[in-house]
Amino acid sequence: MKNSNKNGKIGVMIFGPQGSGKGTQAKLLADKFDLFQFDTGGYLRKLLYDPKFRKNKIIQRERRLNEAGKLNSELWLTKIVGKRFEELIRLGQSIVTEGFPRTVFETFGDPPALTSSRRSRAGKKIRGAIDIFKKGYGRNNIFIFLLEIPEKESIKRLTQRLTCSVCKALLLSPKFQAKNFKFKMCPFCGGKIVHRVDDNKKTILVRLKEYKERTQPIFKELKKRGYKIHRIDGTAMPYKVHEVICKKLKRL
Repeated sequence: MKNSNKNGKIGVMIFGPQGSGKGTQAKLLADKFDLFQFDTGGYLRKLLYDPKFRKNKIIQRERRLNEAGKLNSELWLTKIVGKRFEELIRLGQSIVTEGFPRTVFETFGDPPALTSSRRSRAGKKIRGAIDIFKKGYGRNNIFIFLLEIPEKESIKRLTQRLTCSVCKALLLSPKFQAKNFKFKMCPFCGGKIVHRVDDNKKTILVRLKEYKERTQPIFKELKKRGYKIHRIDGTAMPYKVHEVICKKLKRL
């Protein structure tokens, strides 16, 4: 994998609708290229369901948004995730992120003409993920991939999946498992198998609508600013998608 920065560190962003396999591809890339996988959904769920925050009004507000399939408050999310990105970069980590950024604001931060009401109380500019990656890795070391799948495929994948509550492995629901492989516990770690509360059709449709209205505009702005987006067919088997992404990375 070619890159021009002195320390050889890179930032990778994987976009795509819900169910497109962003998490799977991020994990595969993290293992292959020694990247830190930033699982935004997992990071958020850990924060939102932490018992010590059950009386925190802001956290509970964000939890209700998350469970309804709506995007979390972008100013709040941009600040907490941006801070985490900066910490990882200072530690010398390359990052692969999926599930963030999800809006134009989360990607680019404050536009030049932003009113003071959107800025932090200290009056400081809120930096988006692209600016943080650009400062940490250099513009030429930011790699962006977009996994594309039809809406019907998103719904099918999400309504069928089960997740291990411990190792977070993804499994097909019993309805679609082979007759002799109906798991009662995770086959990898023995943890409890659960169905995520937000993986129901009603909530999924809300999330897909949010993706179209708030995430897709990012791609137009990225192109306008000169960033290359590598579009990948996400309907293929995960290992095939991984091979395509790896080939593109190695050519860069």
